[in-house]
Amino acid sequence: MTDEQFDVVDDQDKVIGRAPRSEVHRRGLKHRAVHVLIFNAQGELFLQQRSLQKDSCPGLWDSSASGHLAPGETYDDCAVREVREELGWTLERPPSRLFKIDACPQTGQEFVWAYCAYAEGPFVLHPEEISGGGWFAPEAIAHWLAERPHEFAGALPLIWARFVEAGLVVGPR
Repeated sequence: MTDEQFDVVDDQDKVIGRAPRSEVHRRGLKHRAVHVLIFNAQGELFLQQRSLQKDSCPGLWDSSASGHLAPGETYDDCAVREVREELGWTLERPPSRLFKIDACPQTGQEFVWAYCAYAEGPFVLHPEEISGGGWFAPEAIAHWLAERPHEFAGALPLIWARFVEAGLVVGPR
């Protein structure tokens, strides 16, 4: 299996090179990722439980869909691709952009664009990426994060906090 390539970026999120995934993560080089939060009509968020086969954060809970940008790929294109690859759902257009988080230790040195979409499922979960998933009310997620933050992948608590601080928590539609 070949080591996928990532664009390496500087502090302003400008591409300065390319390196294998393993090297980017081992050296803590800045790179790019997306996280897509998918809500249903009841205002619940779909969270995925990462596969135990994942090289980072195996078995932890994470955004509805997330992933690294391929070299030369845009954030918007990556968001569409990750939703299709991980959840088996094809978006007709990129989901709505929420906010961007600068690369930091909590994101694994990833610049992250967070997105929001709406769907009811059911999804077809990619077994190598996701071991399971479920719909959770925002109040349940807040309580879960407060009580057991160690059950979540690194970036999700930061994304959720930013989401709540911005007043973006949605109710039933």
